[in-house]
Amino acid sequence: MPLQRRLPKRGFTNIFRKEYAIVHVGDLSRFEPNSTVDPERLREAGLVRKMKSGVKLLGDGDVTIPVEVRVHRASRTAREKIEAAGGRVEII
Repeated sequence: MPLQRRLPKRGFTNIFRKEYAIVHVGDLSRFEPNSTVDPERLREAGLVRKMKSGVKLLGDGDVTIPVEVRVHRASRTAREKIEAAGGRVEII
């Protein structure tokens, strides 16, 4: 009997899984104040290499400038930090 039939199968692979490109709040400080940041601008800046299923914004780091961010998903802490700096988050 072949080896792959003798060994047990392990785990589960979800074929419907969505992977997001990750961007941290601290990385948004390189943009101009009061500018709109969308996935295309993130790709031009080199923060996103592969688009995958979209862009997710995480709350690691600090932002001091107000920016308008348009992403596919955002964590609660990222949204709070951007709104505290005077910006806003829009979910696409």
